[in-house]
Amino acid sequence: MLNNIGLPGLLLIAVVVLVLFGRGKISSLMGEVGKGITAFKRGVSEGSKEGDETESARRLEADVPAPAVHTTDSPASASNTAERETVQSRNS
Repeated sequence: MLNNIGLPGLLLIAVVVLVLFGRGKISSLMGEVGKGITAFKRGVSEGSKEGDETESARRLEADVPAPAVHTTDSPASASNTAERETVQSRNS
């Protein structure tokens, strides 16, 4: 149904809207639409910047290896040493 409007139909609709609402009302309406589009673009760009910052922070965290903890006095290393000594003494 709307596929057959064409250019003459669009011009007729524009003239009818202009007559019904007047030039001042349409001008203010288009100004509000422009402000809305600008706010939308600003929001999208801020959202993508936040997304980029979050993504770059994730990449940095993934690239930095966790600090290795090497202590020889831990209970786990002591038990490992005792197990090794036990195995070595059995093999001897």
